[in-house]
Amino acid sequence: MGVSFLSTSTLPSFLPFGSSHNPKTRYQPRYVTICCTKIKTGVTDDEEEQLRWRRRDVLKCIGVTIALESITSSGSLVETANAADLIERRQRSEFQSQIKGTLYTAIKGKPDLVPSILTLALNDALTYDKATKTGGPNGSIRFSSEISRPENKGLSEALNFIEEAKKEIDSYSKGGPISYADLIQYAAQSATKATFLASAIRKCGGNVEKGNLLYTAYGSNGQWGLFDRQFGRADTQEPDPEGRIPIWEKASVQEMKDKFSAVGLGPRQLAVLSAFIGPDQDATETLLASDPDVAPWVQKYQRSRETVSRTDYEVDLITTFTKLSTFGQKINYEAYTYPRAKIDITKLKL
Repeated sequence: MGVSFLSTSTLPSFLPFGSSHNPKTRYQPRYVTICCTKIKTGVTDDEEEQLRWRRRDVLKCIGVTIALESITSSGSLVETANAADLIERRQRSEFQSQIKGTLYTAIKGKPDLVPSILTLALNDALTYDKATKTGGPNGSIRFSSEISRPENKGLSEALNFIEEAKKEIDSYSKGGPISYADLIQYAAQSATKATFLASAIRKCGGNVEKGNLLYTAYGSNGQWGLFDRQFGRADTQEPDPEGRIPIWEKASVQEMKDKFSAVGLGPRQLAVLSAFIGPDQDATETLLASDPDVAPWVQKYQRSRETVSRTDYEVDLITTFTKLSTFGQKINYEAYTYPRAKIDITKLKL
């Protein structure tokens, strides 16, 4: 007893490599007939076994054909997904540009707040605990019970600055309100850029136009690419636990080193972030320069700040700041995106 198969299957017409064809034209299917009726044969058992294997090969071929057809037909879906992804990226990029513009203008009007804004971002981020993977730059510092802690003394005005900026940003956001977690870190980015630009202006004798040209030519603006991609932090709904941030002006260098080590940072990062630490950054840097582990890095960055480009200092600062600004955070890369407005074609004038 033998079995043959009778069914109709669609097999693609495969073109050899290098053949001339239009790549936008779909392959035209060819139809083959496979019999599926029982027939009587006089074959031996061995021959019957061989027939079974041949039938399995035919079925495998059909499976591959179906898979290939599925891949071919899914091309339009992939193109649609890619287009949607590009739209969302553009939406986020445009929103970031608006945020930076708002923050730039606001910080320009209150330059004295720059050190406090930097410390606010650092203290919000350094609540991160590696063991429990809790804390980090999650906006918890906005809660009254946390901003009033001793380590956050003097930062209330910086938080008020964030609140005012948030009201303006939320008023034009099409993708929902910005999180405190994102805004605090972006304010610190803007504050850092403001210090870089101010340094360039000083190097040009106070000439703003020349200072801007100097920073454009030698500045580190392009180093912020990775930081800008980390956009979509979620706000926590409760304060972070107490005791995770040292009282900086009272902390010893060893206590600072221990805190940085606990979150995966070392003497190099401690030195480069000295501008963030405590209410008196000059005093902090002087203290850090007394430690043999930190002193070489303090001296390196002091020398770098005296150069025209300040490359070593600015690049290391941006790299370190980018790292701490994502501690423990799961970035939502769809945050602040929104559905495109649908066009009513019945109202179009042709």
